Amino acid sequence: MTEKEKGAMGMFYDPNNDVELTKDRERVKDKCFEYNNIPPSRREERKRKMLEILGGAKGDFLIESPFNCDYGYNTFVGENFYANHNLVVLDTAKVTIGDNVFVAPNCGFYCAGHPVDKDERNKGIEYALPITIGDDVWIGGNVVILPGVTVGSNVVIGAGSVVTKDVPSGVIAAGNPCRVIRPITEKDKGRFPSAAKKH
Repeated sequence: MTEKEKGAMGMFYDPNNDVELTKDRERVKDKCFEYNNIPPSRREERKRKMLEILGGAKGDFLIESPFNCDYGYNTFVGENFYANHNLVVLDTAKVTIGDNVFVAPNCGFYCAGHPVDKDERNKGIEYALPITIGDDVWIGGNVVILPGVTVGSNVVIGAGSVVTKDVPSGVIAAGNPCRVIRPITEKDKGRFPSAAKKH
């Protein structure tokens, strides 16, 4: 079994001493460098370059620079995806993002994790668990989403949150660790949806 196959199965694997995975990372990091240095006004060129990076894109999208990822081919975005500046996707496992997802600046989706035991960790082994984001999700600034997390649809994640566990659909959630604050209801139409405001 290859290191890539081990990682895809959620097992410990060694990405640092594996030739195939090292080449994959170097390839996509070069492409991210190229993307991040295309002027924003050259939108079609930027989109073509991003399509060389991503595993798939369902429709129209806009990803502001800088953008960085580990492999690219593990990341899939839906229709009307928008990511503000400095999105980092450690897509050592599959990252699936639904339709109408908006991501604020300085967010990170981190599929990669490392052993707690120092001897194992110092060998450079790690594990990878997928991240899934549903449809109609707004992710506030400086949010971190950790390995194995699923965020449901129609969700607002408040700024600064660290999402360690799954978030159900139809809620506002925030905090470190992130927790559900309240459901989203019809009363939220026309109202400022601050996750920080007490209800």
